Amino acid sequence: MGLFDIFKRRSKKNEEKEPEKSTEQTEPATETPAKEEVQPSPSSAVSTSDESPKQTTDPSADVQTTEKSAQQADEQPEEPSSTPTEPTKEAPSQPQEETKENTQEPGEEASQTSQAGQQPEADEHNEAAAESTTVQYEKGLEKSRSSFGEKLNALLANFRHVDESFFDNLEDMLIESDVGFETSMRITDELRDEVKLQNAKKPKDVQNVIVKKLIDMYDKAGNGENPAINMAKSGPTVILFVGVNGVGKTTTIGKMAKMYKDQGKKVVLAAADTFRAGAIEQLNVWAVRDGVDIVKGKAKSDPASVVYDAVQKARDDNYDVLMVDTAGRLQNKVNLMNELSKMKKILTREIPEAPHEVLLVLDATTGQNAMTQAKMFKEATDVTGIVLTKLDGTARGGIVLAIRSELHLPVKYVGLGEKVTDLKPFDPNDFVYGLFKGLISE
Repeated sequence: MGLFDIFKRRSKKNEEKEPEKSTEQTEPATETPAKEEVQPSPSSAVSTSDESPKQTTDPSADVQTTEKSAQQADEQPEEPSSTPTEPTKEAPSQPQEETKENTQEPGEEASQTSQAGQQPEADEHNEAAAESTTVQYEKGLEKSRSSFGEKLNALLANFRHVDESFFDNLEDMLIESDVGFETSMRITDELRDEVKLQNAKKPKDVQNVIVKKLIDMYDKAGNGENPAINMAKSGPTVILFVGVNGVGKTTTIGKMAKMYKDQGKKVVLAAADTFRAGAIEQLNVWAVRDGVDIVKGKAKSDPASVVYDAVQKARDDNYDVLMVDTAGRLQNKVNLMNELSKMKKILTREIPEAPHEVLLVLDATTGQNAMTQAKMFKEATDVTGIVLTKLDGTARGGIVLAIRSELHLPVKYVGLGEKVTDLKPFDPNDFVYGLFKGLISE
């Protein structure tokens, strides 16, 4: 099933749910509210930003008054390393269910009853989690969806006939939506033939053809891509983060470390950004908050030495994931690029297949400037994937299509908000639905 077929099925399913919700509001059923409030409670209390995150307060603060909570936030110390908090250890819900199953008596009737009772609960949990992720994509792409829809509606309203002038304006609109110059030209050329083939004359018919073509382009651009992180078959998985200053590299590392820690993985961070003021302290805040280990050197020290110490620790102490923060570097600075190459050589020497991922972090709000950065970084180093941050704060969601179709780089993660749980693995189905929801009519 193609991406467009999945999109139409989701749209139809969503339309069918709307009248059901209105009729079920008077009934005391608890299933619908439960699905709407599927938010991981620990992460929702974490306040994050792309600059320097504040340290979390003690869990007992939940039972204190709001005045004391506000006072603690104002008086919070700037140096988190002096007051390290011991991370809470909460077992995930699914492993708890497995433990319960394992402690039951091995009788056939008890086993069958247990499986019959817990299977629907597991299905409901997975369905609710998937629905929650879809909602996050919808909310995170709201600005992009609204902006694209307004531009498309304005374009269709200004033309009574689909002529050459219409396609020229359509090409300009796609470029303004950060779809990319080359991609916009290719889409427009293909749409000329498609509109004639479909005999589309009414504005809504033309709109359907345009949206379908864009979704098909997303589908083709993703052929052969692997959006998942390449995990090591044995030993630690090494992930190297690169990018210019201010795009959210350190924040991304902190969020991903939390995600891996919650999955039961043993994580260590390497503070190899030894030049930016406060960079080591910022990563240390995340390490304390996430309850993971960190390897750090002194300010202005050789970042390659930090990487060496970190990879030795990750290998010798049986860590599952090593995440390396690097200094923000301009892609045209030869000395900084040489430094990055030196760090990669050390990693490969100690672990032959490392780094398993080189993730380029881009700020979605910069639009085509992000494309320029991606092109130059791809030429300078072996970038394996993209992390696109701050998608919720921009109307430039079209940049994903440009990255995938012109650079042929997989988007691995997208930032859909400020909370830890708003950093999501890239899902093309959820992304397309969030970007074009409501723009297809029957």
